Amino acid sequence: MFGRKNRRPTAIQTLIGENTRIEGDLHFVGGCHVDGHVNGSVNADNDPDAYLSVSENGRVQGNVTVPRLGLSGTVEGDVVVTEKAELGATARVIGNVHYSLIEIAAGAEINGKLIHETEVQRKPAKKKARVEVDVDLGLDNVAEQNS
Repeated sequence: MFGRKNRRPTAIQTLIGENTRIEGDLHFVGGCHVDGHVNGSVNADNDPDAYLSVSENGRVQGNVTVPRLGLSGTVEGDVVVTEKAELGATARVIGNVHYSLIEIAAGAEINGKLIHETEVQRKPAKKKARVEVDVDLGLDNVAEQNS
């Protein structure tokens, strides 16, 4: 299709099984599929090709930050997707969704804001340097001489 990158699907390298519960943050590279429960944030560590899929039974209680997302389960937290988010009919997000490109199926539920962001908007602004200068005007001496 016009303007679309011909991307090869990312192989699933990390699998969180249906009867698995993770307490803490999950950092991954490549593909990650969640059938179980993650109680913590989920982040793709500096991998522009990373892909997270959360099945109907999958649940994340924490923020999600990934380039690509396929969601059919539940996320309780803010979602930041830098490339494409696909929300299936059973997807449920309790939090804000920051996206560049989004596809939402009928039946998906978002209890928060949809916030469109371009790549330029996502880059952190450069911090301005703060310079403090002490200036001694010698007014103490003038005050003493006028006394």
